[in-house]
Amino acid sequence: MAYKEKEIEKLYYSIGEVAEIFNVAPSLIRFWESEFEIIQPKKNRKGNRQFTKEDIDNVRLIYHLVKEKGFTLQGAKEMVKNDTVAVKTKMEMIESLRTIRKFLLEIRDRI
Repeated sequence: MAYKEKEIEKLYYSIGEVAEIFNVAPSLIRFWESEFEIIQPKKNRKGNRQFTKEDIDNVRLIYHLVKEKGFTLQGAKEMVKNDTVAVKTKMEMIESLRTIRKFLLEIRDRI
C-alpha cells in the first residue's frame, strides 16, 4: 500500500522569501512593515525578520490593495483599519474566482 508523504511546512519565512512570493524588493516589505500595523513579523536574536503564514497573509492583503487595486498607502491603511475581515474575504473570493477561471480555461484548451 503506497502512502503519500506529508509535505513539511515551514513555520517561518525570511524577508527575502516573502519578497520573492510577491515579486517585490525586500525593501518594499520593510517599508510596508513600518507603515501597516498588521505586518509585525517576529525577529530572531540576530534581528532577522521571521514571517509566519499569518504575516504573509497580511502582506498579501496590502499587496492586493496597493498593487492590484491601486489604492494609495493612506487609502489602504483606511481599508485595513475599517474592515480588514471584509477586505480579506473579498480578496479570497477574487483569488478563488481566478483559480476557477484558470481551471476552466485549461479544460477549454483540452477540448
